[in-house]
Amino acid sequence: MSTVLTADARRLPLRASTVDLVVTSPPYWKKRDYGSANQLGQEATPAAYVAALMDCLTEWRRVLTPTGSVMLNVGDGYSRRSLAGIPARVEAAATDAGWLVRNRIIWTKSRGVPDPARDRLANRHEYVLHLTRRRYYYDLHGYAEEYGRGANPGDVWHIEPTRGASAHLAPFPVELARRAVMLGCPRRVCTVCGSPSQRLLGRATKLDPARPQARRAMQLAEEAGLGPAHIAAIQATGLSDAGKAMQVQTGTGRNSAHVQHLAAEAKKALGGYFREFTMARRITLGWSDCGHEAMRPGRVLDPFAGTGTTGVAAVEQGLDYVGADLNLEHHGNLDALASQLPLST
Repeated sequence: MSTVLTADARRLPLRASTVDLVVTSPPYWKKRDYGSANQLGQEATPAAYVAALMDCLTEWRRVLTPTGSVMLNVGDGYSRRSLAGIPARVEAAATDAGWLVRNRIIWTKSRGVPDPARDRLANRHEYVLHLTRRRYYYDLHGYAEEYGRGANPGDVWHIEPTRGASAHLAPFPVELARRAVMLGCPRRVCTVCGSPSQRLLGRATKLDPARPQARRAMQLAEEAGLGPAHIAAIQATGLSDAGKAMQVQTGTGRNSAHVQHLAAEAKKALGGYFREFTMARRITLGWSDCGHEAMRPGRVLDPFAGTGTTGVAAVEQGLDYVGADLNLEHHGNLDALASQLPLST
């Protein structure tokens, strides 16, 4: 479901605790005048601009669920020939206001707005700040599978700027929004207890046959007649044989000796190749279930909706979207936007 509202980002007509993720790119300080009353970005000083952003964050905290967070795209600007330090000022102010700055993601691009300066380099990066409370939803596994072949891809995103058919002055790349949504918005949320559905992860028992070491490990396991219980025991005890056996117990503690025995048998048969199973990639075994059947899609809010590209990323992933802006002239229809904008890098 998609909802688009004409509203100020500091005073949203939304109920408290109804949004799972805010993904947005506010107008940058002294960059463009959109001609709207009460617009953000034309404040007299960097400090005043940051104060206005903090008012926004106060409102967003109200509408966020307890596990919600903010992905805030913010760029820097110049004041008296010096960088104003806007992202750093936002980080400091947000921290003082009780937010955690969990990541400072660097969005890099090889091209951008032409820069007439002759005594400095053109700016080709911006920031995406992930602001959270102590507890928040995060799907690193899903993101890593998509962008890092299972490994943590890191905090540098290279995404080229794009322009669709919209005449909006500052189009927001849908790929950037897609990544933020994939990381921070749950697929489903319980309407009774508010719990987001989380991935249940485990180690794969089947290894990658393209790797010679993995093929040898599987061959030795088959020759020794090792079953799933042996593999689970290896993965539970880990490389050091210390402390992790309880993970495959029933909860009473009575199976600890048995688990250790199975692990010892398997390691004797596999030799050093047992590490292939211990370090096997993590896979999704399922999704958490709070016990209630009433679920809703995750909900993404962009309080500076602009052209609506955050909405494209949200709807594309089967999520609800709420867009708000003082001026919705260029927001457009999400179906039309999806056909105009590139949906992959």
